[in-house]
Amino acid sequence: MRNTRDTSQTHDSQTHDSRKDRERDDGPGATENRSSSMEVLRQARAQLAELTGMAAETVSSFERTEDGWALEIEVLELPRVPDTMSLMANYHVDLDPAGQLTGYRRVCRYERGRADAHRAGGR
Repeated sequence: MRNTRDTSQTHDSQTHDSRKDRERDDGPGATENRSSSMEVLRQARAQLAELTGMAAETVSSFERTEDGWALEIEVLELPRVPDTMSLMANYHVDLDPAGQLTGYRRVCRYERGRADAHRAGGR
């Protein structure tokens, strides 16, 4: 039994050391940054949906800028049957550093079932 106990203590200390290494690698507040980024994404989708009255489906691009945040959000503009014929739109959204929407514009519209001609490989 002593060997088992020593092994579990060694395992616990290795797990603890591994956790310390991850904290050092990510830096202090790294978890906060990740959760605040996710909160910004959620807020952006909700704000765009509220302003346009359309469902924000996907965030296809997301980056921090010196002015706040810049996102590309895909929106369902006109549902159709079959769903592959639904009209989608891609919106560029700007947010301030606090995550409040400061501007948006529609970049393109497309049918859900078609490839985007502006993306690599699309025609």
